[in-house]
Amino acid sequence: MNGPDYAYGDLPAPGTWREIQPGLRWLSMPLPFPPDHINVWLVDDGEAGTAIVDTGLARDDTKAHWLAALGEETVSRVVCTHFHPDHMGLAHWLCERFGVELWTTLGEYYTARAIHAQGSAADIAHKVAFYRANGIGEDGIGAFATPENLYRRGVPDLPAHYRRIHADTPLSLGDDDWRILVGRGHCPEHACLHSPTRRVVIGGDILLPRITPNIGVWPAEPMANPLADYLACLDGFAHLPADTLILPAHGFPYRGVHARIAAIRAHHEERLEILVKAAGERAAGLSAADCFKLLFRREIGPHNVGLATGEALAHLHLLESRGQLVRRNVDGVWRFGRA
Repeated sequence: MNGPDYAYGDLPAPGTWREIQPGLRWLSMPLPFPPDHINVWLVDDGEAGTAIVDTGLARDDTKAHWLAALGEETVSRVVCTHFHPDHMGLAHWLCERFGVELWTTLGEYYTARAIHAQGSAADIAHKVAFYRANGIGEDGIGAFATPENLYRRGVPDLPAHYRRIHADTPLSLGDDDWRILVGRGHCPEHACLHSPTRRVVIGGDILLPRITPNIGVWPAEPMANPLADYLACLDGFAHLPADTLILPAHGFPYRGVHARIAAIRAHHEERLEILVKAAGERAAGLSAADCFKLLFRREIGPHNVGLATGEALAHLHLLESRGQLVRRNVDGVWRFGRA
């Protein structure tokens, strides 16, 4: 198989849903940035009603689409795969409106709360120092030097409490027990929901069909090795039957999980080889900023420099951990050269 075997060819219109299987429905909510939509899911939860899996960004149009799609349905709970704004943005609003609880992993709930609380002078100073130390100039640092908390744009509020879901405890929704397969690297403890009886995985951002999720190093954990975490977590999906239907957060549902995992691994190894070669050609080595033109086709500017820096560092840190590159501080900037 050369690529994913898509089960559907178009997205449901906003405010409508499409049945994937009895008791499992697909909705798509618009996003004001690429990849322009997020897929969210309705799962039958027996007599309790309907469980929502992921929420979309906190926007008035997304709220209107939810109300149109749900009609008079009873909502039983809100499940979030991870803390990112397009997945958890409306968790508070949905939980308050329907009087239900948020269900997510400990790692995602407390990461959301920690990022939501950022904005102190110490936070700002650390962010600015982090990006300067990775080769970002003053034009790119601008957004990080302000007290505005960008996370709160997409997640204005969070539920004050949550119900924890565990990798070793199935999540019972109606008559189905959904196993929790944990993805890492993209975020700390991403919950993918696997129903063996349905042969379905609600995969969030871990197993996207065409793009790879952002794997980034962030100022709060500047020496992290998230790409190693991400590639290792893919082993947790190796046992899935070949005909398992993957329901991704972006793009179309597909089959062919093993081929997709192989393609993701190959993609990252190709990028790693490019960086090793480039590092050997530069006496000073590579800073994170030096990697942008090597890794990305799109233009990197103030709007996406944080994501690009994190992604570049994720690759550099993995190469450092493998012993292929060595970190050196050159005039206050971290550079990675051949070992």
